[in-house]
Amino acid sequence: RKRVGLVVKDRMPVREGAELVDAAGRVIGKVTSGGFGPTVGGPVAMGYVETAFAKLGTSLHAIVRGKPVPVEVAKTPFTPQRYYRGS
Repeated sequence: RKRVGLVVKDRMPVREGAELVDAAGRVIGKVTSGGFGPTVGGPVAMGYVETAFAKLGTSLHAIVRGKPVPVEVAKTPFTPQRYYRGS
């Protein structure tokens, strides 16, 4: 399993414990944390997925209250790096 960042493609937040499923509906991971991401302007989450689904841009669904919510594997951290690292 690999830890991944997830950008939610809906306004509904995805919380800890939500199952992640592939297009066929097979459970391939789980959300470990989620909430609103101010730098993204919407909900974000972190979770673990099977290695085959950890590629950036992979479309998945999180099951929230019995309904599939579209999510996409995204690069982390969600906050842009704005600091200078001296040599």
